[in-house]
Amino acid sequence: MKMPVALLVLLALCNAIKVNGEGNYLQCDHNPTSQPRPHSVSILEFGAVGNGKTLNTIAFQNAIFYLKSFADKGGAQLYVPPGRWLTGSFNLTSHLTLFLEKGAVILGSQDPSHWDIVEPLPSYGRGIELPGRRYRSLVNGYMLRDVVITGDNGTIDGQGSVWWEWFTSHSLNYTRPHLVEFVSSKDVHVSNITFLNAPAYNIHPVYCSNVHIHNVSVYAPPGSPYTVGIVPDSSDNVCIEDCNISTGHDAIALKSGWDEYGIAYGRPTTNVHIRSVHLQSSTGSSLAFGSEMSGGISNIQVEHVHLYNSFIGIQFRTTKGRGGYLREIIISDANMLNINLAFSAIGDYGSHPDDKFNPNAFPSLEKITLHDIIGKNIIMAGNFSGIQQAPFKSMCLFNISLSMSSTFSSCWSCSNVLGYSEMVFPEPCADLKNSNASLCFSILMRPNGRGGSGAIL
Repeated sequence: MKMPVALLVLLALCNAIKVNGEGNYLQCDHNPTSQPRPHSVSILEFGAVGNGKTLNTIAFQNAIFYLKSFADKGGAQLYVPPGRWLTGSFNLTSHLTLFLEKGAVILGSQDPSHWDIVEPLPSYGRGIELPGRRYRSLVNGYMLRDVVITGDNGTIDGQGSVWWEWFTSHSLNYTRPHLVEFVSSKDVHVSNITFLNAPAYNIHPVYCSNVHIHNVSVYAPPGSPYTVGIVPDSSDNVCIEDCNISTGHDAIALKSGWDEYGIAYGRPTTNVHIRSVHLQSSTGSSLAFGSEMSGGISNIQVEHVHLYNSFIGIQFRTTKGRGGYLREIIISDANMLNINLAFSAIGDYGSHPDDKFNPNAFPSLEKITLHDIIGKNIIMAGNFSGIQQAPFKSMCLFNISLSMSSTFSSCWSCSNVLGYSEMVFPEPCADLKNSNASLCFSILMRPNGRGGSGAIL
């Protein structure tokens, strides 16, 4: 008896994922264990006052400067007890744990003079929102190693409402800050923390390696403009798991640089594992790739995710002039509820940093596999709109069932895209019915531990 093609495909996908787990490819399968620091001090010892009114920037800076001396002695912990600790931006150091006790709230100052001004990231060439420099994030790490932000569900609150008002009224001279940003750092661990009301992004690891984000909650209200949860950016070996994220724009967005600056910097986002997350996005996507992806995004595994009450469920974004690639991405075991548009791949999304971009730098989008996905109360199933000069390829859908809440004459819209589908309801457009299932992608184990593509039949 001949097995259906779709069943063979799904078995192959499951085997590929199983092999990955046995080979320790998937980042979340080897959770780093944080060892207790041999030295610990309280922020109180440096004159901090947790009344929500006293500015404690100098106390944080002095405490961390003092703890640098323990870097070669096993590192140290900065303990933040219950209270409301108002501060401007400050920098962490290597071999440090920032521990927020239950009831501890680090508050971002609403006075912009308390936030430093820094140069733009080299892979972006300018601030994302405005030309020129940008505000430094509230909590920062630059060229660090072995740094931890954790606690007993303490909170970092950016008090972003004033920043949202300034952004909306075009009153800012620099791009808004984030809550937490690590730049060019390694072995970063963020866990057991609640992030509230970020001015822009909540957690932004950029040019980083070995990043583990676990059991964090992120919230910004629906009206907060372009607030984003977690943004792995030109970073590798990243795990995001057991998180609850609800934001004004994207919940999780993977990026890797902007047009000619990202192409020149040339650092991709790769080897990312996302699992067991609940994602909600008011105006953007629960899960987004791009549109700043000029350094490339590849080898991504997303599994066991719940996407709900969002404008778009899963979206791949790019445009002419980006260059770069989105490829070798598998998303599986997803539940969608109350989604306007379940799947989207757009080839004309986003703007350019300046007029120096190369209009002939066409991005590549290929080897994308979505399987085992259930959706309820979905308005439109999918919109795949590629680029005429560089069509999207190898878009593969398997075992997907969407319960539609609308009576659109067509649940799918497709152009300049080539793909394959089996066991998909509603029935997708003809562009996704290629007869050659071998073009589909699965992540297979290589001797060096990195993923690769191959026929899955």
